[in-house]
Amino acid sequence: MSAFTLRRAFRALPVLAAILAASSAVPALAQQHAHTHGRMSLDVAVDAQTLTLAIESPLDGFLGFERAPRTDAERKRVSDMVARLNAAQQLFVPDPAAECTLSSVTMSSAVLGLGEPKKEEDHPQGHGHDDTKRADGKKGHADDDHADIDVDIVFNCAKASQARFIDVKLFDAFKRIRAIDAQVATPQGQFKRNLRPDAARLNLVR
Repeated sequence: MSAFTLRRAFRALPVLAAILAASSAVPALAQQHAHTHGRMSLDVAVDAQTLTLAIESPLDGFLGFERAPRTDAERKRVSDMVARLNAAQQLFVPDPAAECTLSSVTMSSAVLGLGEPKKEEDHPQGHGHDDTKRADGKKGHADDDHADIDVDIVFNCAKASQARFIDVKLFDAFKRIRAIDAQVATPQGQFKRNLRPDAARLNLVR
């Protein structure tokens, strides 16, 4: 697993990193995610008192465009997206047995000016980006028509290890998202799940 993959997938997942480091013969859980419209990745780490989720998705799934907003209507769409994602407890509903409460939500998207700009080493070799002027006069990337958003969500839980599922309601809130590739890491192991609108419960046990 490359250092770039670790930074991209586990940048805000210290719990998951600890699980992976402590486990022997760990499979390559996080892979470089392809930019596919309608599809997003979701990495989930379960610890004794924490559920940590990391989303990586094309902006198109949330906004219908992948560049800086140019009109008042587009700016409102961005504002509505940010508000919905900040209310992550309405988009991701953990098993009540875990007794979880939302702790934090962090978003990063260079083209929207969200979060801290990525450092140069965060880009894989051979996939650099040229700085250009965005529509709002700020610097962006030449490939802003294929921009992503990263969202890191942390729940504090009294009994996180008792969580058997997370009900994912992103499909209802963002209709352009049609598939979620989920990867889960728990103290018992790592595995993958595929979610879709008619099967949106993410099971956290094998």
